Amino acid sequence: MEGVVLERSSVLGARSDASLVEELLREVRELRREAAELRQEVAELRAENLELRQQVGYWKEMHRRAADRAAKLELEVDRLQGENRLLQARLFGSRTEQAGTNRSSQLEGVDDDQPAQPVRGRGQTRGRPGPRRRDHGHLPVVEESRELSAEQLACPQCGIAATPSGSADSEVLEVEVRAYRRRIRRSRYQRTCRCGCVPRTLTAPVAPKLILKGSLGISIWARLLTGKFLGHQPISRQLKQWRLQGLNLSPGTIGGGFQRLEPLFGPVYEALLKRGSLASLAQADETRWLMFVDHEDKVGHRWWLWAFLTQDAVVFRLDPTRSHAVPEEHFRDSDSLVVMVDRYSAYKAMAPVKEGRIRLAFCWAHVRRDFIEVAKGWAELRPWAIVWLRRIRDLYRAHRQRREHPWETAPSQSGDLEVRRIVGEMREQAARELSDAQLRQPCRKVLDSLQNHWKGLVRFVDDPRIPLDNNAAERVQRGPAVGRKNYYGSGALWSGQLAASLFSIFATLELWNVNPEKWLLGYLGACAENQGQAPADIAAFLPWNTATASPPEKVVDAVESS
Repeated sequence: MEGVVLERSSVLGARSDASLVEELLREVRELRREAAELRQEVAELRAENLELRQQVGYWKEMHRRAADRAAKLELEVDRLQGENRLLQARLFGSRTEQAGTNRSSQLEGVDDDQPAQPVRGRGQTRGRPGPRRRDHGHLPVVEESRELSAEQLACPQCGIAATPSGSADSEVLEVEVRAYRRRIRRSRYQRTCRCGCVPRTLTAPVAPKLILKGSLGISIWARLLTGKFLGHQPISRQLKQWRLQGLNLSPGTIGGGFQRLEPLFGPVYEALLKRGSLASLAQADETRWLMFVDHEDKVGHRWWLWAFLTQDAVVFRLDPTRSHAVPEEHFRDSDSLVVMVDRYSAYKAMAPVKEGRIRLAFCWAHVRRDFIEVAKGWAELRPWAIVWLRRIRDLYRAHRQRREHPWETAPSQSGDLEVRRIVGEMREQAARELSDAQLRQPCRKVLDSLQNHWKGLVRFVDDPRIPLDNNAAERVQRGPAVGRKNYYGSGALWSGQLAASLFSIFATLELWNVNPEKWLLGYLGACAENQGQAPADIAAFLPWNTATASPPEKVVDAVESS
């Protein structure tokens, strides 16, 4: 019995050991499976971790790019907002040329460092001498008598008439414009002799006519030409005024007559071109001009009217392009010439400029305009712009003083040292500000332009003849700009050339203080004497040879801005 028990216990022990081993094996297999799964999971996590690390680098780079783009967009938004404010000011702001701080060329606060000037009221200033009366003694006198009636002369008490005792004289200025017909009677004669070698009938010569078969006299053509190209009135408006005086003319007749007259001014225009090429100092500018004609390789009707101003001549040139070929052609015979211009790139591209035969002087008024636009477009940059505007103001004053008191006559008052000091400080300040990485983009853009054009901007320092700006050239274009709006450019090539010729002639006559209407009457009269052709010798009609001409003052630089 005891043996059976021992045998059974040994069997049970063997079974328990086997189950234990089996359980252990099962657990080992489970652990191996879990370890394999963990290894797989670790491998996946490692791969995911590697991918995430790569994505982190990618997204960091994308974030950097986005931040850079956002910064650039902020700068662009700032720039566009500033330009929008500038355009709003140009479109809706004041455009008057009268004195005041609301002009587009002025900025309030620039002169705050100067002593306050008393505000001048309207009208004559108390205690100051009034303007001198203008002398009209050169005008003809038309006598007019005013008498009292017999009843007014009789004494109301006794009836005895008053006797004359002199007169109380006064003058009133009047203008009389009237149209009339010139009836020309050519006397005819019959010979009484019987000689057959000569005609028997003699007739007085035909009166000179500007247009041989035309019925309009020289005075009408002179009035129409000066009215349009000097007064810048449309022909239709002039004819409407004349209809009020009883003269009714056809616009077609006037247009055809202008076409016949256009070649007459060619010789004078060519003389002005030649005169302008002899100068050593000039100014140039260009403005748009509408030409309603079809031109090869030209799309649209915008042409360009170029103005070239020298000391004693003004020349306008009409061209379909705004390229450097126009000023290059105009100055082709010039050597050692200084031309005051704005910063338009066509002037810099001229071959004579690259060769050194022409030197460009750039306009300080345009530089000044850059700082004003910064101040008006970005209010936070206004103090910075005002400091620079004051430097430019001081430069104008010193340059004006230097020209009023030349070094040879008044070294202590010449202003030459002051000009050089201001220019030197400007250059140093510009370089110092451009080296600052925190400088705002609008400021950097203006100072970059200042440095790029510095050589031409300071050319006046060693040559006081050179003005600081090209305002004179811009002002001679005011008339054509008015005409461009009043009679809308030109409708044919000949009419455009007529406009350029007469703009040049009238502007040059005004430089020489010659009456344009009187000159035109004399010149057209000479053309009529020459059978409707330009005179063979035009020397007497050139502005500088006219008897009444007086030498022009410093026209090229007499209109500098202060």
